[in-house]
Amino acid sequence: MKRLLCRVFIAAWAASSLLFATRIFADENTVNWFESLGHLPGEFVAEDTYVGGGDVERGPRKSVRDFDENDSIVHLVFTPRIQPGVLRLGMEWERFSFGLPNGAPLPDTLQSVSLVMGLDMQFSDSIIVRVEGQPGVYDTEFDNLGWDSFNFPFLVGGTYIYSPNLQLVLGVSVDIERKYPVIPVAGIRWKIAPQWLLDAVLPTPRLQFEMNRDVSLYVGANVKQTSYRVPDDFGDANGIPRLNHAILTYSEIRTGGGFDWKISPIVTFTGEVGYQPYRDFDFYRAEVRYHQDGGAPYAMISLHGAF
Repeated sequence: MKRLLCRVFIAAWAASSLLFATRIFADENTVNWFESLGHLPGEFVAEDTYVGGGDVERGPRKSVRDFDENDSIVHLVFTPRIQPGVLRLGMEWERFSFGLPNGAPLPDTLQSVSLVMGLDMQFSDSIIVRVEGQPGVYDTEFDNLGWDSFNFPFLVGGTYIYSPNLQLVLGVSVDIERKYPVIPVAGIRWKIAPQWLLDAVLPTPRLQFEMNRDVSLYVGANVKQTSYRVPDDFGDANGIPRLNHAILTYSEIRTGGGFDWKISPIVTFTGEVGYQPYRDFDFYRAEVRYHQDGGAPYAMISLHGAF
C-alpha cells in the first residue's frame, strides 16, 4: 500500500510539472530555437531491431542459450509552442520479443505503452532545459493489468550552449522501479570539423561524418534500461515462487555503425549493424539475475523525422 501511495504521489507531482526528457541537445542555429511555428509540428520514430542468438547465465550451471530478440518502437510526439516554451505531448510503444527455449525462466515478451509529457524551456540564449516523463504501463503480456504495472520514469536535463559548435549537457534520470532509482547523465555535443560531429550524449552517443547534405555515416552505441512487471504466477510457472509479480529490470547495450539517409525534408531512413556485448535480466528485489554470457550481432532499420 505504501508503494502504491508513493507511486501515485510521484505521478501526480510529475504530471503537474510536465516531467521530462531523455536527451537534450542544441544545434548550430539554437539562438532562434523558439521561432514562431505556423502549424502543429512534431516528431516520429518507427524502428525495428533484430538481435541474433545470444546467451545469458545465472551462475555456472543455470543459463539460457542461443535465443534471439526483436525490439520494435513506435513514437509520435507533437511539439507546439506555448507561452512557457515548447510543449511535448504524444505517446510511445515498445516491445521486446525473445525467442527463448522451452522452460527458460525469463519472460518472452516485455512491452510498454506510455504517454510522452514534456516541456522545453529556454532561459537564455545559452541555457535550454527539458522536463519530460513517460507515464504508462510497463508489463509483459498486458493480460492482467493493475496499478503495479503503472510506472512514471522521467528525466530532467539541461544544455549549456558554450558556442555554436559546442554544447554541454547535464541531466538526471529517475525510475523508482530501478535498482538505482536516480542516475545522473552528462555529455557534450561538439562539431569537431565541418563534416564531423561528436554527439556524446546518452542514450545514443555517436561520432558522425556528413558525406553530403543528405547522407551521414556514424559509429556509436545505444544504451537501454527499463523496468517491467511480470505476471502473478510467473515464478510458480518457472519453479522460482519469489518471482511471482516481480519487477524485472532489463538492460542492454548495442555498439555498431550505420548511416542516415534524408529521404525528404521530414523523413530520414537509418540502417545500422553491430554487436550487442551486454544484456541483463535483473529481478533485483528477488536476487535473481541473468547476465550476458555471449554477445550477439544485430541489425536495425528506422524511419524518423520531424514535421
